Amino acid sequence: MTRHTAQELALRTTELVTLPAIYHRVKQVFDDPDGSVIDLAKVVAADPGITMRVLRVVNSVFYGFPGKIETMSRAVSVLGMQQVHDIVLATTVTAVFSGMRPERMDVARFWRASAMRGLLARAAAKSCGLLDAERLFVGGLLEDIGHMVMYMHVPQLAEQALVEGRTSGAAPEVLERDIIGCDFAQVGAALLAEWRLPRSFAVAIGAQNDPASGAPHEFEASLLHMARCAVGYDAELIDSASIVARASPAAWHITRLEPQGFEGACAEASGALAAVMGLFFSEYA
Repeated sequence: MTRHTAQELALRTTELVTLPAIYHRVKQVFDDPDGSVIDLAKVVAADPGITMRVLRVVNSVFYGFPGKIETMSRAVSVLGMQQVHDIVLATTVTAVFSGMRPERMDVARFWRASAMRGLLARAAAKSCGLLDAERLFVGGLLEDIGHMVMYMHVPQLAEQALVEGRTSGAAPEVLERDIIGCDFAQVGAALLAEWRLPRSFAVAIGAQNDPASGAPHEFEASLLHMARCAVGYDAELIDSASIVARASPAAWHITRLEPQGFEGACAEASGALAAVMGLFFSEYA
């Protein structure tokens, strides 16, 4: 049986899927110590398609700002550079993958579950008092991207791991490492590294199955881990007792979240799912 590495699958993906230049220009301004709100607004405004999508997200119930934000300069002033970077990242990644129809994968179900994980990670981060909780939406949205890659390149093996997991109850990542040679978290981290996304995303996504190994981003990894434990394959939330049983004790300890507080995050995420599907995945909403 041919063994595959996460790096191999990530490289094969970058040959097919590249992030648009607009994201790299946004990241360049964001990473520049001298980059300003005005600079970022100008870069985004130069791309009408991205501008329209960002303003649509900003003016949605997802953010809930009073009054209408009509210009990118106002959007960056209100949201800040970090959040605009993250919105551009979320919209560009979902756009480049939107045309992908991997063999043996229910794409609509995949993105619905991904959106739910993103919302749940964001809501849980807010419950923890995290100031930049919006970043966790992007992390949750991308945390399962490794499975998309696997179904693009090794669909039969990916499906075999899924079926065996449902039959045996074994952890998906364990079966994937045995059957494929690497697991979805490793593949996702490798892809984000190849795309040169902020390192915190790659580290947290790579450590989602073992949050304590994700230093210095073990907090984010723990929230992604908990979001994964709470969302079923069909994007439905799992019952509270099962979430507590599934989630690593280390994740509860690192986040200091109580199960009752996490239930509130689940309710918030569930209530926002339809709106977010309409924003990012209108073809599947």
